[in-house]
Amino acid sequence: MTGETGESDRTAALHRPFVSRKGRIAAWAMGIGQFLAIGAWALMLPWSGPTSVGLTDRLSMMGVAVFIGWGMSRFGGVRATPTEDGLKVRNILLTRTLSWSEIEDVHYSGSAPWVSLATTDGDPVAVMAIQRADGEPAQKEAERLARLVAHHHRSS
Repeated sequence: MTGETGESDRTAALHRPFVSRKGRIAAWAMGIGQFLAIGAWALMLPWSGPTSVGLTDRLSMMGVAVFIGWGMSRFGGVRATPTEDGLKVRNILLTRTLSWSEIEDVHYSGSAPWVSLATTDGDPVAVMAIQRADGEPAQKEAERLARLVAHHHRSS
């Protein structure tokens, strides 16, 4: 029984989601910071006089701040979520779900900013959740992803 528990613990550890640590912190900090800066700027501009700014312009400024904040939230939300069936990769704009049999290899080399998956259809898939900016932890996560792919290839 202990052996089964140990194996299921290792499998569960392999299946933890992949998320960028530094990328997430930087994206959320920039998103919140720019929103506060643009909001303060919109409030401090003069309401009357020769250089006055009207309500429509202020609301437009806040709309731009919301749009930039949404973009930063997409940067902060990149992740790769493994399941028993495959890997769901959420990058900035696109989310793609791959079955384990579609993933041929995991690449993370020298100057690459993030992990790339070689797929059976020949279309590489970036996994931005494992980024070089995270340093040594990113290397370990790339190795974990490679072990996970190998685990599912052996299982099938």
